[in-house]
Amino acid sequence: SDVSVFFLQALGSMYFIHKTLKNIYQYDFNVKDFKAVQGKNKHVGSLDRVASVEKEKFPKNFWPDFKWSRKGFMRTRWLIHNQGVDLVNIHLFHDASNLIACNSSPSVYSANRKNALRYVINRISDSRFTALPFFLFGDFNFRLDTLSVVEHLSIETEMQTVKKDSTDEVEKIICEEKDSTHQLVLHIEDKLFEYLHEALFREDNGKALLKYDKEVRAFRDIIREVDIKFPPSYPYSEDHNQPTRYMNTRCPAWCDRILMSHTADDLIHWSDDDEEEEKSVVYNTVGPNVCMGDHKPVFLFFQLKTNNH
Repeated sequence: SDVSVFFLQALGSMYFIHKTLKNIYQYDFNVKDFKAVQGKNKHVGSLDRVASVEKEKFPKNFWPDFKWSRKGFMRTRWLIHNQGVDLVNIHLFHDASNLIACNSSPSVYSANRKNALRYVINRISDSRFTALPFFLFGDFNFRLDTLSVVEHLSIETEMQTVKKDSTDEVEKIICEEKDSTHQLVLHIEDKLFEYLHEALFREDNGKALLKYDKEVRAFRDIIREVDIKFPPSYPYSEDHNQPTRYMNTRCPAWCDRILMSHTADDLIHWSDDDEEEEKSVVYNTVGPNVCMGDHKPVFLFFQLKTNNH
């Protein structure tokens, strides 16, 4: 039924606490107080009555022009050695069509994600609960600024757009070498993004393309992120023999991220020594050389300042 579909949400979280850690409390959003964490707790199925989780889908009428989905966020709140922190799992909207993403800069999809992220930040910062430092993590579906990337990749090629016979709608974009070979360099359709020099996205961890990763920039007044030094986390081949190769469905992008409020950034032990800092704060992918599915999970390792230290 529509009612049951409305409450479905494609999110789940697992939290592992080392047995040596004591004085760990989790927030009960119903009674608005912390409760000591004891033993093992597992909640499956509907989480609507789980008081330690606040979860919300984006309102059904958020963007009436787009297909409604199960995207949203779920928050848990922790007290770790007297330091409160929110952990927020988030899933934002993807690019439904590569061709539509090429239409404007920023794309309509990017604008939707911006609205959604602003909505989540407002919800976890509103007056219902005391504001705490927060970490936002998950599949943000952030994409490179597609129009700018395509212009960059096709700068020395001859571009042509192919339209459907019955309508004026673009069916594909084709970029070929200008020389006599007419070698196909870039081929884009709704769900196809095929680039001849695919290794570019892996060279130096895709550093040359980071300038097109723009979606977090609008939130710099609220959000921080550790410098990205890993290749785009999506869309990897699901062939276990090609764990580092990208599929040719989408332009590779850093979809999976860990962001934090400025107050959360202040809780991280940063080293004054650059070499030591690289060891003490690590932001990277899990299984870079192993097939992990189309997304490479991302992790952030750091030491947390607490009120006991």
